[in-house]
Amino acid sequence: MADTLKIAPSILSADFSRLGEEVKAIDAAGCDYVHIDVMDGHFVPNLTFGPPVIKCIRPHTKKVFDVHLMINPAQPSLKEYADAGADIITVHAEADADIKKSLAMIRSFGKKAGLSVKPGTSEAVIEGVIDLVDLVLVMTVEPGFGGQSFMADQVEKIRSLRAMIGDRPIDLEVDGGISTETIKTVVDAGANVLVAGSAVFKGDDYAATIGALRQAAG
Repeated sequence: MADTLKIAPSILSADFSRLGEEVKAIDAAGCDYVHIDVMDGHFVPNLTFGPPVIKCIRPHTKKVFDVHLMINPAQPSLKEYADAGADIITVHAEADADIKKSLAMIRSFGKKAGLSVKPGTSEAVIEGVIDLVDLVLVMTVEPGFGGQSFMADQVEKIRSLRAMIGDRPIDLEVDGGISTETIKTVVDAGANVLVAGSAVFKGDDYAATIGALRQAAG
């Protein structure tokens, strides 16, 4: 079981004008992953960054680049994200007509494959491909914007997915509204990778914030 707690600050909440420095800062502060939210203005109503930006910030850290693709279609650009420096590439179940093919493509590039579900999507969509993923990402906010409130009604989904994963070496990641107030709830439900955006970047002392999140997780 992939149960080691990992903190993955989302650079969606970082200062875009100094993104390389922000990545260095969260690395020095003790993050485990760098979470990169890619939005296309189509699958979700916002637009962020693509492979060129990821390639530019890749030299600033050796930490895992956890790239969450909120784009549709994803398949045509998977290799670009792999080549730009992604270590984990997560696609959305709702945005992919052929999930198995996408997961196989990601793995063929030597990357870890992730599958994400929106709040309104049943965890049942993951059951048929569970042995093809390295990470499952549960959204506890509606994807597309940072700073939203945690949706407590998703906790049962996290618990169900942890049972589905069993002793497979699969990370169970949660993204949305994670803070010192909510982190223990999702960890107790079975999550082991926690994405935190505004919770980390809203203050000046990233190390203190990441440390507080670890402590609050129990």
